[in-house]
Amino acid sequence: MERITKFLKEVVAELRKVTWPSKDELIGSTIVTIVVSLIVAVFIGIVDRILTFFVTMIFGGGIGG
Repeated sequence: MERITKFLKEVVAELRKVTWPSKDELIGSTIVTIVVSLIVAVFIGIVDRILTFFVTMIFGGGIGG
C-alpha cells in the first residue's frame, strides 16, 4: 500500500509541472493535425492510384481481363 501511495504522490507532483496548452494553442494544433492528415491521405491516395494503374498495365486486368 505504501508503494501505491508514493506512486500517486509522484504522479500528482509531475502533473503540477506540466504546462498545459491554452485554448487557442489547442485549437491551432488541432487544425494543423487535421490539415496535415488530409494532405497525407490525399498523397497516399494519389500514389495508390498511380501504382494500381502501373500494376494493372504490367500484369493485366486480373481474372478475365
